[in-house]
Amino acid sequence: MEKIASFTVNHLLLEPGVYVSRIDKDPASGAVVTTFDLRLTAPNREPVMDTAAAHAIEHLGATFLRADEEWKDRIVYFGPMGCRTGFYLLVFGECTAKEIVPLVRRCFEFIRDFEGQIPGARPAECGNWHDSDLVQAKWWARHYLSKTLENIDEAHMTYPEATDEQ
Repeated sequence: MEKIASFTVNHLLLEPGVYVSRIDKDPASGAVVTTFDLRLTAPNREPVMDTAAAHAIEHLGATFLRADEEWKDRIVYFGPMGCRTGFYLLVFGECTAKEIVPLVRRCFEFIRDFEGQIPGARPAECGNWHDSDLVQAKWWARHYLSKTLENIDEAHMTYPEATDEQ
């Protein structure tokens, strides 16, 4: 069986950043979708997010992105990676990491500064509504902003080369 693209990235070298994971063209509609890897931690070397923090970031991030005046019509999906080291952001159209960084920065500033009830975190709105931690979500947002997004460079927007020794 052929390896999927995300398993060819060398996670032993991957650092927090904003990466283009893939650009696909839907065969049925012809729509182009760019998938971004928003990596908050260095895989296998730094702690991962707990599920409650990731869940809160997912709700807050999706709410912000789908309301952003410039990007709302291009947002396909925002959600956590199973490994809990980051999030996937899918947008319609071909887009570079450099183009998406300002949106990602605004999104994580929104999460960092959010006060109140997390959107969609009520029993009728979410299948696991109580597993959400706003304090931790805000901590991760501050961490990603200060350690990665504020001074992001090309090295943190380009995947490391894959190796056969993974």
